[in-house]
Formats: sequence, structure tokens, C-alpha cells
Amino acid sequence: MNRSRFVRLAVLAFGLLLLSFVSRGLARLVAGYETAILVSVPSLVLGGILAVYLTLRGLLDVSGLVRIGE
Repeated sequence: MNRSRFVRLAVLAFGLLLLSFVSRGLARLVAGYETAILVSVPSLVLGGILAVYLTLRGLLDVSGLVRIGE
């Protein structure tokens, strides 16, 4: 993984997390609370998993165990 891909994935994770909050809010305007939760959960889970992966990958780079390429 090079640094530009790492940054793109970080932006994607942020976008997915932001999308989950926006979709939950908009779905609550149109449908009920349970439906809003069902709409927002997939992007929240994917964004959260991606954020955890990137955090661990960044920690491995800082510790020197696995380098993120140029």
C-alpha cells in the first residue's frame, strides 16, 4: 500500500461515516426511527471497519514493523 492509496482510503472512511449520519437524519424525516437505523448501518459499519484497519496500519508504520510505501 502506498501513501496516496492510504489517504484515499482515509477519505473514503470519513465519507462513509459522514454518509451514515446524513442518511440517518434524512431517513428520519421520511420514515421512522427503525427504518433510519436500517438505512444508515451498512455505511457506518463499513466506514468503522475501514477506519480501524487504517488506524492499525498507521500504527504498524509508526512502529516500523510494516512500512507504507512511497
